[in-house]
Amino acid sequence: MSFRKNISYALFPLTLWYAVGVRFRNLFYALGIKKQEAPHITTIGVGNLSTGGTGKTPHVEYLLRLLADRYPTVMLSRGYKRKSKGFVLDDGSHDAALLGDEPAMIAHKFPQVQVAVCEKRVEGVKRLMALSNSSDQSDQSDQSEKKASPQLIILDDVFQHRAIKPSINILLTEYGHPYYNDHILPYGDLREFKNARFRANIVIVTKCPANLNPVERHNILHDLRLQNYQKVFFSYLKYGALQTLDGKAIDIDLRHVDNILCVTGIAHPEPMLAELRRHTKVQHLPFSDHHDFSSGDIARIKETFAALSGSNNLIVTTEKDAMRLHDKIDSLPVYVLPIEVAFHKENDKDFDTLIEASVHENISFLSKLSIWS
Repeated sequence: MSFRKNISYALFPLTLWYAVGVRFRNLFYALGIKKQEAPHITTIGVGNLSTGGTGKTPHVEYLLRLLADRYPTVMLSRGYKRKSKGFVLDDGSHDAALLGDEPAMIAHKFPQVQVAVCEKRVEGVKRLMALSNSSDQSDQSDQSEKKASPQLIILDDVFQHRAIKPSINILLTEYGHPYYNDHILPYGDLREFKNARFRANIVIVTKCPANLNPVERHNILHDLRLQNYQKVFFSYLKYGALQTLDGKAIDIDLRHVDNILCVTGIAHPEPMLAELRRHTKVQHLPFSDHHDFSSGDIARIKETFAALSGSNNLIVTTEKDAMRLHDKIDSLPVYVLPIEVAFHKENDKDFDTLIEASVHENISFLSKLSIWS
Protein backbone atom coordinates (compact mmCIF):
# COMPACT_ATOMS: atom_id res chain seq x y z
CA MET A 1 0.00 0.00 0.00
CA SER A 2 1.37 3.43 -0.96
CA PHE A 3 2.31 6.08 1.58
CA ARG A 4 -0.43 8.33 0.18
CA LYS A 5 -3.08 5.65 0.73
CA ASN A 6 -1.86 4.99 4.26
CA ILE A 7 -2.16 8.68 5.07
CA SER A 8 -5.54 8.90 3.34
CA TYR A 9 -6.99 6.05 5.39
CA ALA A 10 -5.59 7.54 8.59
CA LEU A 11 -7.18 10.90 7.79
CA PHE A 12 -10.55 9.46 6.84
CA PRO A 13 -12.25 10.73 10.05
CA LEU A 14 -11.11 14.25 9.14
CA THR A 15 -12.62 13.74 5.70
CA LEU A 16 -16.03 13.24 7.31
CA TRP A 17 -15.76 16.51 9.24
CA TYR A 18 -14.51 18.36 6.16
CA ALA A 19 -17.39 16.93 4.12
CA VAL A 20 -19.93 18.13 6.70
CA GLY A 21 -18.43 21.62 6.57
CA VAL A 22 -18.61 21.71 2.77
CA ARG A 23 -22.23 20.48 2.81
CA PHE A 24 -23.36 23.19 5.24
CA ARG A 25 -21.44 25.93 3.40
CA ASN A 26 -23.09 25.09 0.07
CA LEU A 27 -26.47 24.68 1.77
CA PHE A 28 -26.17 28.19 3.25
CA TYR A 29 -25.57 29.59 -0.24
CA ALA A 30 -28.48 27.57 -1.66
CA LEU A 31 -30.82 28.91 1.03
CA GLY A 32 -29.58 32.48 0.66
CA ILE A 33 -28.21 32.60 4.20
CA LYS A 34 -24.81 33.37 2.70
CA LYS A 35 -25.10 35.93 -0.08
CA GLN A 36 -23.85 35.46 -3.63
CA GLU A 37 -23.32 38.46 -5.91
CA ALA A 38 -23.47 38.58 -9.71
CA PRO A 39 -21.42 41.69 -10.61
CA HIS A 40 -22.77 44.20 -13.13
CA ILE A 41 -19.93 43.29 -15.48
CA THR A 42 -19.17 40.27 -17.65
CA THR A 43 -17.07 37.74 -15.78
CA ILE A 44 -15.61 34.37 -16.72
CA GLY A 45 -14.70 32.07 -13.85
CA VAL A 46 -12.05 29.38 -14.35
CA GLY A 47 -11.63 26.76 -11.65
CA ASN A 48 -11.64 23.11 -10.68
CA LEU A 49 -12.81 20.68 -8.04
CA SER A 50 -9.36 19.31 -7.24
CA THR A 51 -6.51 20.94 -5.35
CA GLY A 52 -4.52 21.75 -8.47
CA GLY A 53 -2.80 20.53 -11.59
CA THR A 54 -5.67 20.89 -14.05
CA GLY A 55 -4.01 23.64 -16.10
CA LYS A 56 -5.96 26.71 -15.00
CA THR A 57 -3.29 29.21 -15.99
CA PRO A 58 -2.86 28.05 -19.63
CA HIS A 59 -6.64 28.17 -20.04
CA VAL A 60 -6.80 31.67 -18.55
CA GLU A 61 -4.12 32.67 -21.04
CA TYR A 62 -6.14 31.12 -23.86
CA LEU A 63 -9.14 33.25 -22.90
CA LEU A 64 -6.96 36.36 -22.75
CA ARG A 65 -5.57 35.71 -26.23
CA LEU A 66 -9.09 35.18 -27.51
CA LEU A 67 -10.76 38.19 -25.89
CA ALA A 68 -8.36 40.78 -24.48
CA ASP A 69 -7.75 42.59 -27.77
CA ARG A 70 -11.51 43.07 -28.25
CA TYR A 71 -12.56 44.19 -24.78
CA PRO A 72 -10.83 46.05 -21.92
CA THR A 73 -9.96 43.03 -19.80
CA VAL A 74 -8.77 42.33 -16.27
CA MET A 75 -7.47 39.10 -14.79
CA LEU A 76 -8.32 38.83 -11.09
CA SER A 77 -6.74 36.14 -8.93
CA ARG A 78 -6.29 35.34 -5.29
CA GLY A 79 -2.52 35.58 -5.73
CA TYR A 80 -1.57 32.31 -4.10
CA LYS A 81 1.54 32.46 -1.87
CA ARG A 82 2.09 36.16 -2.48
CA LYS A 83 3.65 38.22 0.31
CA SER A 84 1.08 41.00 0.12
CA LYS A 85 -2.45 41.23 1.48
CA GLY A 86 -5.72 42.67 0.23
CA PHE A 87 -6.28 44.24 -3.17
CA VAL A 88 -3.14 44.79 -5.27
CA LEU A 89 -3.10 46.05 -8.86
CA ASP A 90 0.00 45.39 -10.92
CA ASP A 91 1.90 48.64 -11.42
CA GLY A 92 3.97 47.36 -14.33
CA SER A 93 6.67 45.73 -12.22
CA HIS A 94 5.20 42.21 -12.54
CA ASP A 95 6.42 41.50 -9.00
CA ALA A 96 5.78 37.85 -8.05
CA ALA A 97 6.19 38.69 -4.35
CA LEU A 98 3.27 41.14 -4.54
CA LEU A 99 1.07 39.31 -7.05
CA GLY A 100 2.03 35.63 -6.84
CA ASP A 101 3.90 33.76 -9.56
CA GLU A 102 1.02 33.09 -11.97
CA PRO A 103 -0.52 36.62 -11.94
CA ALA A 104 2.99 38.09 -12.32
CA MET A 105 3.62 35.83 -15.31
CA ILE A 106 0.34 36.87 -16.94
CA ALA A 107 1.07 40.57 -16.31
CA HIS A 108 4.42 40.10 -18.04
CA LYS A 109 3.00 38.21 -21.03
CA PHE A 110 -0.14 40.34 -21.57
CA PRO A 111 0.75 44.04 -21.23
CA GLN A 112 -2.69 45.06 -22.57
CA VAL A 113 -4.39 43.25 -19.66
CA GLN A 114 -4.77 44.65 -16.18
CA VAL A 115 -3.79 42.10 -13.52
CA ALA A 116 -5.00 42.33 -9.95
CA VAL A 117 -5.11 40.09 -6.88
CA CYS A 118 -7.51 40.03 -3.97
CA GLU A 119 -8.52 37.29 -1.54
CA LYS A 120 -12.14 38.48 -1.62
CA ARG A 121 -13.19 38.42 -5.26
CA VAL A 122 -16.34 40.52 -4.74
CA GLU A 123 -14.24 43.28 -3.21
CA GLY A 124 -11.67 42.90 -5.97
CA VAL A 125 -14.29 43.24 -8.71
CA LYS A 126 -15.78 46.33 -7.06
CA ARG A 127 -12.34 47.92 -6.82
CA LEU A 128 -11.67 47.17 -10.49
CA MET A 129 -15.01 48.56 -11.64
CA ALA A 130 -14.25 51.79 -9.77
CA LEU A 131 -10.84 52.27 -11.40
CA SER A 132 -12.09 54.72 -14.01
CA ASN A 133 -13.31 56.99 -11.21
CA SER A 134 -10.23 56.68 -9.00
CA SER A 135 -8.71 59.97 -7.92
CA ASP A 136 -5.16 58.83 -8.51
CA GLN A 137 -5.69 57.98 -12.18
CA SER A 138 -4.46 61.38 -13.30
CA ASP A 139 -1.23 60.76 -11.42
CA GLN A 140 -0.55 57.66 -13.50
CA SER A 141 -1.08 58.93 -17.05
CA ASP A 142 1.30 56.31 -18.45
CA GLN A 143 -1.06 53.65 -17.14
CA SER A 144 -4.26 55.34 -18.42
CA GLU A 145 -4.84 52.82 -21.19
CA LYS A 146 -4.45 49.89 -18.83
CA LYS A 147 -6.66 51.58 -16.23
CA ALA A 148 -9.66 52.00 -18.53
CA SER A 149 -12.87 50.77 -16.99
CA PRO A 150 -13.00 47.03 -17.80
CA GLN A 151 -15.76 45.30 -19.72
CA LEU A 152 -14.55 41.77 -18.96
CA ILE A 153 -12.97 40.19 -15.90
CA ILE A 154 -11.36 36.75 -15.98
CA LEU A 155 -11.60 35.20 -12.50
CA ASP A 156 -8.81 32.72 -11.84
CA ASP A 157 -9.39 29.78 -9.46
CA VAL A 158 -12.82 30.94 -8.37
CA PHE A 159 -15.01 27.83 -8.48
CA GLN A 160 -15.11 27.46 -4.67
CA HIS A 161 -15.37 31.22 -4.09
CA ARG A 162 -19.16 31.10 -3.84
CA ALA A 163 -19.58 34.76 -2.85
CA ILE A 164 -19.33 35.70 -6.52
CA LYS A 165 -21.37 34.28 -9.40
CA PRO A 166 -19.54 34.46 -12.75
CA SER A 167 -21.43 35.17 -15.95
CA ILE A 168 -19.73 32.10 -17.43
CA ASN A 169 -18.48 29.40 -15.08
CA ILE A 170 -15.81 27.07 -16.51
CA LEU A 171 -14.82 23.90 -14.67
CA LEU A 172 -11.57 22.11 -15.54
CA THR A 173 -10.84 18.45 -14.88
CA GLU A 174 -7.63 16.70 -15.86
CA TYR A 175 -7.65 13.82 -18.33
CA GLY A 176 -5.26 11.80 -16.15
CA HIS A 177 -6.95 12.72 -12.84
CA PRO A 178 -10.68 13.28 -13.54
CA TYR A 179 -12.95 14.28 -10.70
CA TYR A 180 -15.11 11.19 -11.14
CA ASN A 181 -12.16 8.99 -10.04
CA ASP A 182 -11.35 11.13 -7.00
CA HIS A 183 -12.63 11.71 -3.46
CA ILE A 184 -13.03 14.67 -1.16
CA LEU A 185 -10.15 15.99 0.95
CA PRO A 186 -8.10 14.82 2.76
CA TYR A 187 -8.90 11.25 1.66
CA GLY A 188 -8.68 12.42 -1.96
CA ASP A 189 -7.89 15.68 -3.76
CA LEU A 190 -11.37 17.17 -4.26
CA ARG A 191 -12.14 20.45 -2.54
CA GLU A 192 -15.88 19.73 -2.62
CA PHE A 193 -18.33 17.04 -3.67
CA LYS A 194 -18.64 15.91 -7.27
CA ASN A 195 -22.18 17.27 -7.58
CA ALA A 196 -20.67 20.77 -7.45
CA ARG A 197 -19.91 20.20 -11.15
CA PHE A 198 -23.49 21.18 -11.93
CA ARG A 199 -22.64 24.83 -11.18
CA ALA A 200 -20.49 24.92 -14.32
CA ASN A 201 -21.77 26.11 -17.69
CA ILE A 202 -18.74 24.64 -19.45
CA VAL A 203 -16.57 21.66 -18.51
CA ILE A 204 -13.14 21.23 -20.09
CA VAL A 205 -11.23 17.96 -19.90
CA THR A 206 -7.63 19.19 -19.91
CA LYS A 207 -4.23 17.71 -20.82
CA CYS A 208 -5.76 15.18 -23.20
CA PRO A 209 -3.62 13.36 -25.78
CA ALA A 210 -3.22 15.35 -28.99
CA ASN A 211 -4.98 12.45 -30.75
CA LEU A 212 -7.94 11.54 -28.56
CA ASN A 213 -9.57 8.21 -29.31
CA PRO A 214 -13.30 8.70 -30.12
CA VAL A 215 -14.23 5.68 -27.99
CA GLU A 216 -12.31 7.07 -25.03
CA ARG A 217 -13.92 10.46 -25.56
CA HIS A 218 -17.36 8.81 -25.45
CA ASN A 219 -16.45 6.99 -22.22
CA ILE A 220 -15.25 10.21 -20.59
CA LEU A 221 -18.47 11.98 -21.54
CA HIS A 222 -20.42 9.15 -19.92
CA ASP A 223 -18.36 9.26 -16.71
CA LEU A 224 -18.61 13.05 -16.38
CA ARG A 225 -22.38 12.64 -15.86
CA LEU A 226 -23.34 16.17 -16.83
CA GLN A 227 -26.64 17.84 -17.65
CA ASN A 228 -27.93 18.93 -21.06
CA TYR A 229 -27.28 22.62 -20.35
CA GLN A 230 -23.57 21.96 -19.83
CA LYS A 231 -21.11 22.06 -22.75
CA VAL A 232 -18.04 19.82 -22.77
CA PHE A 233 -14.73 20.41 -24.55
CA PHE A 234 -11.41 18.58 -24.67
CA SER A 235 -8.10 20.42 -24.65
CA TYR A 236 -4.45 19.46 -24.89
CA LEU A 237 -1.11 21.18 -24.32
CA LYS A 238 1.20 22.45 -27.03
CA TYR A 239 4.82 23.18 -26.19
CA GLY A 240 6.71 26.01 -27.83
CA ALA A 241 10.38 26.63 -28.50
CA LEU A 242 12.68 27.33 -25.58
CA GLN A 243 12.94 30.89 -24.27
CA THR A 244 15.32 32.76 -22.02
CA LEU A 245 14.19 33.68 -18.52
CA ASP A 246 13.09 37.11 -19.77
CA GLY A 247 10.92 35.59 -22.51
CA LYS A 248 13.17 35.93 -25.56
CA ALA A 249 13.05 33.12 -28.11
CA ILE A 250 16.24 31.11 -28.57
CA ASP A 251 17.13 28.52 -31.20
CA ILE A 252 18.27 25.32 -29.45
CA ASP A 253 17.95 21.86 -30.92
CA LEU A 254 17.26 19.64 -27.91
CA ARG A 255 18.33 16.57 -29.88
CA HIS A 256 21.89 17.84 -29.64
CA VAL A 257 21.74 18.42 -25.87
CA ASP A 258 23.39 15.77 -23.66
CA ASN A 259 21.19 16.21 -20.58
CA ILE A 260 18.39 18.42 -19.32
CA LEU A 261 17.85 19.19 -15.65
CA CYS A 262 14.13 19.91 -15.43
CA VAL A 263 13.32 22.08 -12.40
CA THR A 264 9.60 22.32 -11.59
CA GLY A 265 7.39 23.72 -8.86
CA ILE A 266 4.06 22.59 -10.31
CA ALA A 267 1.49 20.01 -9.26
CA HIS A 268 1.68 17.62 -12.23
CA PRO A 269 4.90 17.94 -14.26
CA GLU A 270 4.46 14.63 -16.10
CA PRO A 271 3.40 16.10 -19.49
CA MET A 272 6.36 18.48 -19.51
CA LEU A 273 8.78 15.67 -18.66
CA ALA A 274 7.32 13.50 -21.41
CA GLU A 275 7.78 16.33 -23.93
CA LEU A 276 11.43 16.88 -22.98
CA ARG A 277 12.20 13.15 -22.97
CA ARG A 278 11.11 12.97 -26.59
CA HIS A 279 14.36 14.78 -27.42
CA THR A 280 17.06 13.82 -24.91
CA LYS A 281 17.86 12.51 -21.42
CA VAL A 282 16.12 14.31 -18.58
CA GLN A 283 16.76 14.44 -14.84
CA HIS A 284 13.89 15.88 -12.83
CA LEU A 285 14.35 18.06 -9.75
CA PRO A 286 10.82 18.54 -8.35
CA PHE A 287 9.62 21.09 -5.81
CA SER A 288 6.15 21.68 -4.37
CA ASP A 289 3.57 23.70 -6.31
CA HIS A 290 4.25 27.47 -6.17
CA HIS A 291 7.52 26.78 -4.36
CA ASP A 292 9.45 29.84 -3.18
CA PHE A 293 13.05 28.97 -4.03
CA SER A 294 15.49 29.54 -1.17
CA SER A 295 19.26 30.00 -1.35
CA GLY A 296 19.55 26.36 -0.31
CA ASP A 297 17.33 25.31 -3.22
CA ILE A 298 19.46 27.31 -5.65
CA ALA A 299 22.59 25.65 -4.29
CA ARG A 300 20.94 22.26 -4.76
CA ILE A 301 20.02 23.10 -8.36
CA LYS A 302 23.59 24.18 -9.11
CA GLU A 303 25.04 21.07 -7.45
CA THR A 304 22.70 18.72 -9.32
CA PHE A 305 23.43 20.43 -12.62
CA ALA A 306 27.20 20.25 -12.06
CA ALA A 307 26.94 16.48 -11.46
CA LEU A 308 25.36 15.79 -14.87
CA SER A 309 27.48 13.85 -17.36
CA GLY A 310 28.33 15.35 -20.74
CA SER A 311 29.37 18.86 -21.69
CA ASN A 312 26.25 20.24 -23.42
CA ASN A 313 23.63 20.40 -20.67
CA LEU A 314 20.70 22.73 -19.95
CA ILE A 315 18.33 23.61 -17.14
CA VAL A 316 14.70 23.87 -18.24
CA THR A 317 11.86 25.17 -16.07
CA THR A 318 8.25 26.33 -16.40
CA GLU A 319 7.06 29.85 -17.13
CA LYS A 320 5.64 30.38 -13.66
CA ASP A 321 8.74 28.95 -11.95
CA ALA A 322 10.81 31.38 -14.01
CA MET A 323 9.01 34.25 -12.27
CA ARG A 324 10.48 33.05 -8.96
CA LEU A 325 13.89 32.02 -10.31
CA HIS A 326 14.90 34.82 -12.67
CA ASP A 327 16.49 37.04 -10.01
CA LYS A 328 17.97 34.19 -7.96
CA ILE A 329 19.88 32.07 -10.43
CA ASP A 330 22.77 33.27 -12.58
CA SER A 331 25.72 31.99 -14.57
CA LEU A 332 23.78 28.86 -15.57
CA PRO A 333 22.07 27.98 -18.87
CA VAL A 334 18.45 28.20 -17.63
CA TYR A 335 15.62 28.24 -20.17
CA VAL A 336 11.83 28.21 -20.12
CA LEU A 337 9.56 25.75 -21.93
CA PRO A 338 6.36 27.68 -22.78
CA ILE A 339 3.02 25.97 -23.16
CA GLU A 340 -0.28 26.86 -24.77
CA VAL A 341 -3.69 25.22 -24.84
CA ALA A 342 -5.35 23.88 -27.98
CA PHE A 343 -8.84 22.42 -28.31
CA HIS A 344 -9.99 19.31 -30.09
CA LYS A 345 -12.48 20.34 -32.74
CA GLU A 346 -16.02 19.06 -32.40
CA ASN A 347 -18.53 18.49 -35.19
CA ASP A 348 -21.24 20.64 -33.66
CA LYS A 349 -19.40 22.68 -31.03
CA ASP A 350 -16.52 25.13 -31.07
CA PHE A 351 -15.12 26.57 -27.87
CA ASP A 352 -14.04 29.89 -29.37
CA THR A 353 -17.40 30.50 -31.03
CA LEU A 354 -19.32 29.70 -27.84
CA ILE A 355 -17.18 31.96 -25.64
CA GLU A 356 -17.11 34.84 -28.11
CA ALA A 357 -20.88 34.75 -28.59
CA SER A 358 -21.58 34.46 -24.85
CA VAL A 359 -19.27 37.33 -23.95
CA HIS A 360 -20.60 39.58 -26.72
CA GLU A 361 -24.21 38.87 -25.73
CA ASN A 362 -23.52 39.48 -22.05
CA ILE A 363 -21.63 42.71 -22.62
CA SER A 364 -24.36 43.98 -24.96
CA PHE A 365 -27.07 43.12 -22.45
CA LEU A 366 -25.27 44.86 -19.58
CA SER A 367 -24.64 47.90 -21.78
CA LYS A 368 -28.36 48.21 -22.59
CA LEU A 369 -29.25 47.60 -18.97
CA SER A 370 -27.00 50.43 -17.83
CA ILE A 371 -28.73 52.83 -20.24
CA TRP A 372 -32.15 52.11 -18.70
CA SER A 373 -31.03 51.84 -15.09
